[in-house]
Amino acid sequence: MSLALINPAVPAEAPVRRRSELLQRDGAHDVVVPIPDGFELDFGGCLTQRRVIGRLHGKPGAPLIVVAGGISADRYVHRTETKGLGWWSGAVGVRAPIDLTRFRVLAFDFAPEFGDGVTEPKAPLTITTQDQARLLAHLLDHLGVDKVAAFIGCSYGGMIALAFGELFPDWAEQLVVVSAAHRPHPLATAWRGIQRRILQLGLETGRIDQAVSLARELAMTTYRTQEEFGDRFDFEAPSHAGQAYPVCDYLTSRGRAYRDRTTPSRWLTLSDSIDRHRVEPEAITAPVTLVGFTTDRLCPIDDMRELADRLPNLWRFEQHASVYGHDAFLKEDVLVGDILTSVLKDIEQ
Repeated sequence: MSLALINPAVPAEAPVRRRSELLQRDGAHDVVVPIPDGFELDFGGCLTQRRVIGRLHGKPGAPLIVVAGGISADRYVHRTETKGLGWWSGAVGVRAPIDLTRFRVLAFDFAPEFGDGVTEPKAPLTITTQDQARLLAHLLDHLGVDKVAAFIGCSYGGMIALAFGELFPDWAEQLVVVSAAHRPHPLATAWRGIQRRILQLGLETGRIDQAVSLARELAMTTYRTQEEFGDRFDFEAPSHAGQAYPVCDYLTSRGRAYRDRTTPSRWLTLSDSIDRHRVEPEAITAPVTLVGFTTDRLCPIDDMRELADRLPNLWRFEQHASVYGHDAFLKEDVLVGDILTSVLKDIEQ
């Protein structure tokens, strides 16, 4: 194991990697890699989990594409035999834009690990996008991958893609960054800060489920646009003060549906990781495709334009409007699919 994967201050040597037979195995399957004892987080301390888990999908032996999404995403990126509908089935699948008959796809679970009997840390951890990038590097090193054909990251996953490009400039042949910039916007940090205080209040009062639901409701209002809410919900006043309006019923249902997807400590950790995110665009030398949405309030298009101006090897910058705002990468299947198809078409098999 290269010391540079444990401590990024150690200069990286050119490792000789032997490709793992896992890359040749048919079907979707997990890759479980122990986290070495010497792995330290950027802000000090260690993870309570002892492993990082990825999942390989697609054609054995084909060019490898890494895919990462928002903080709710996991390693189940498309329809699988074990977990039904994946979080980005609109983009990843057989004959889809990220075509599983052409590519091998690697998705991975972000730290801190959640579920499968893992004991959650008692307090939030301080984890950076660079930490997540180094955990991904452990996976790639274990698989013996010398080159990633593309790293496609959306939202938080796009931040990790930028951090990976900064730390490991020669590992990915190209980066595709959707709805993410080199730093968070202060207003988005303010919204997430309110969510974190709701979660902390839930922990202090023992009303954890209610806190997760309410924080998710607030988050939903930042993911989407006022135009979508205006189109979907007519003004219909309830009979008495204190009763819910139709838009509130919708948000309540979204909050309840999210309670089993995460825990307060994990959400606090990953939300803080977003707001702690910083990269130097000038250090990212791989070709980069940026995809931004002019209606995105969490990642304003002006921040992505600044990123574009500072990248030394900007390949392409797509800017589009969408009624879905920050969630456009999950909802605009045709638009995003056409961009991905074009970006990936020249990868040699």
